[in-house]
Amino acid sequence: MGVMPTKQALELAEGKDLDLVMVANNPEAPVCKIMNYGKYKFEQSKKEKESKKKQKVTEMKEIRVTPNIEKHDFEFKSKNAKKFLEEGNKVKITVRFRGRELNYTKLGEEILNKFVVELEEVSTLDKKPLLEGKNMFVMLSPK
Repeated sequence: MGVMPTKQALELAEGKDLDLVMVANNPEAPVCKIMNYGKYKFEQSKKEKESKKKQKVTEMKEIRVTPNIEKHDFEFKSKNAKKFLEEGNKVKITVRFRGRELNYTKLGEEILNKFVVELEEVSTLDKKPLLEGKNMFVMLSPK
């Protein structure tokens, strides 16, 4: 509409039952727009909600095992880990050492490496086996 005084712009907006919204606050000539501000805010919030719906939140699932895990238990836990990875979640596999088991950290590392080999078709290794206190863990993320 061109350059005009603020008072005239306000009267023009009120005549159309709309709002006068400042778009750019330049010191020499502020830029304003005549629009329905309530409708604009509603559409912005709608777009924001829609974009939040499309986001996929990845969770961290943890599977705990012991260094002397049996074959069937290992298969069951690896099947669960595979299911978690296919759903798009990260998996943390933790070997807990109790008492004298802490002397056999090699055994725990072998079990974690076995998990990594078992799940390599659906996952990538984030962190190699790492011992922290009485726990050794490995992190896997989906391919």
